[in-house]
Amino acid sequence: MSDLDNQIPTTFDPFAEANAEDSSAGSKEYVHVRIQQRNGRKSLTTVQGLKKEFSYSKILKDLKKEFCCNGTVVEDPELGQVIQLQGDQRKNVASFLVQAGIVKKDNIKIHGF
Repeated sequence: MSDLDNQIPTTFDPFAEANAEDSSAGSKEYVHVRIQQRNGRKSLTTVQGLKKEFSYSKILKDLKKEFCCNGTVVEDPELGQVIQLQGDQRKNVASFLVQAGIVKKDNIKIHGF
């Protein structure tokens, strides 16, 4: 019976490293640009992960003016402040953030279909 106990493999969690909070020593801080489908052809673009030292309202103002769309800053309890823009602006937002010097190109992750 003790031989069986020694042979049972332990469960392996492939995402344990990504979820561990103490593994931030080598990880980068990413800015996530996502798209959310609303109803029909309507969609939202969300930007999360910007540093807290930036003024979200000023970034939003420049994004709205540059891409001729409406948007808002939403306070989320888990994610912090998130910028929401109308329409599919993923590529536009990513290029704007790099061009403005807010984020490096390597630190942007674009999600969505």
